[in-house]
Amino acid sequence: MRKHKLFQRATSQAIAGVLIVGVAIVSTGSPVYSQGFSDLLGSAKKIAHAATITDDQVVGYFSQMSDEMDRQNPIAPAKNPYAVRLTKLTTGLASYDGLKLDIKPYLVKDVNAFAMGDGTVRVYSGLMDKFSDDEVRCVIGHEIGHVKLEHGQNRLKRALRQDAALSVAGTASSGVRRIASSELGGLIQNVISAQYSQGAETASDDYALTFMTAKGYPQQACPAAMDKLAALGSGGGIGLLKTHPDPAQRAKRMRAKIR
Repeated sequence: MRKHKLFQRATSQAIAGVLIVGVAIVSTGSPVYSQGFSDLLGSAKKIAHAATITDDQVVGYFSQMSDEMDRQNPIAPAKNPYAVRLTKLTTGLASYDGLKLDIKPYLVKDVNAFAMGDGTVRVYSGLMDKFSDDEVRCVIGHEIGHVKLEHGQNRLKRALRQDAALSVAGTASSGVRRIASSELGGLIQNVISAQYSQGAETASDDYALTFMTAKGYPQQACPAAMDKLAALGSGGGIGLLKTHPDPAQRAKRMRAKIR
């Protein structure tokens, strides 16, 4: 199975989006992800000061990164068993809580999932192999939480404020600026593949519990998913758990909240 080049190091340690992640997507800063980020933006052509960047522009940048991720990773075709299963699990989720969502499976055997600020949610086949239907739903709810609570969006804005510049390949006829292709890799690794703070993960965990209730799914699937992550970690199946919130503690907290 061809693996996304930009995620080769990050996803091998995986579960970045998976509830822990959240990326997650941005899930915290490991030297692997942060290396060179300042240089990438600092050397960029200074044409867009962070203070002037609108929410629509941020969403546009995420859409460009989403396209690049989809280009690098195999999306399951409509009739593929993973696509059929995920379509069933996400019926009625083309939009949720004011968000327009695009949820698809990657045919990548890592135990992972991620979301972007444009409503993109991707679930890896490796995660679907390990998790029950309701556990996958909880992961999706968690990832939607990252989008709704603007964790990735805020991470990107902070990065831009720090460097006060963004290099773009040019301005389209529509007036929408685009990230230079030479910088996409750095942004994906640092804004989408880094680890969220524990506070962001906790907030998205709570969002996932609320999501499960709103959709009529069992909340207990959320701590059960975290139990599986803890077991996978203890067996050496998932790297970087040391830099993510402890899944066992998160499962305990979720069960207490459910009670």
